[in-house]
Amino acid sequence: MIALKRILVATDFSEPADAALTYGRALARTFDATLHVLHVVGTVSYAVYGAEGFAMSVPELRQEVEDDARLQLDNLLVDNDERPLPTRRMLITSDAPALAIVEYARQHDIDLIVTGTHGRGGVAHLLLGSVAERVVRIAPCPVLTVRHPEHEFVVPDALVAAAKA
Repeated sequence: MIALKRILVATDFSEPADAALTYGRALARTFDATLHVLHVVGTVSYAVYGAEGFAMSVPELRQEVEDDARLQLDNLLVDNDERPLPTRRMLITSDAPALAIVEYARQHDIDLIVTGTHGRGGVAHLLLGSVAERVVRIAPCPVLTVRHPEHEFVVPDALVAAAKA
C-alpha cells in the first residue's frame, strides 16, 4: 500500500511547473496528504545597472525578487474547493535549486516530489542542465516529473463532475 502524507511540488512558475502542481494537488487530494509548494530563488550577488545608470542595492533587489515570488506562490495556491487542501508554501534562496529541493524534502520527511521538466535535449540540456534530472538522481524519495504538454491523466474537477452527472 502506498501512503503519501507529504507531497512536495517544486515550482519555477513555468507551464511544466503548473502541470506538476495540478498532479501534486490531485495526488494530495487522493491520499489526503499535505501539499508543500516550494520555489527556489537564485541568490542575488551583484547590483544591476540600467540603461540610465540606475543602480539598485543587492538587498533591495533580493527583497523585490523574493516579494514577487511570494506573490506568485500565493496566486498559485488559491484554492476555491469546498474542502481546501492542507498546504505549506515555502520560499528558499539558493544558487543550487536541485540541492535546495532535496534538502527541503529530507528536512520535512517528504514522501513524493513532483516537479515539471522542460524536456530540453541536446545542446540546450548541456548548457542549461536540468534541475529535475538532478533532483531525480539525489532525492531521498520517489520523484514524479511532469512534462507539459504531454500525456495528461489528471482530469480537471469540473470534467469529473460533468461526467458523473
